[in-house]
Amino acid sequence: MDSITYLKKLREEKGLSYEEMAEKLSISKSYYWQIEHKNRRLSYEMAKSIAEIFDLKPDDIFYDEYKNNNQK
Repeated sequence: MDSITYLKKLREEKGLSYEEMAEKLSISKSYYWQIEHKNRRLSYEMAKSIAEIFDLKPDDIFYDEYKNNNQK
């Protein structure tokens, strides 16, 4: 499972909508939607903020995506 699919799964398991995630991150709903649909690159700070919502480290969610992008 890629990191964005995993992120969506985590969000849904926690019962959060795009809008609720955006509110927690202090960003717009469309900005968050773009993250989950790979239309916007994820900064380390945003990855860290997202991981904190799920009580995880950024690597727990996004490491595979980072590794795959750097092997190209």
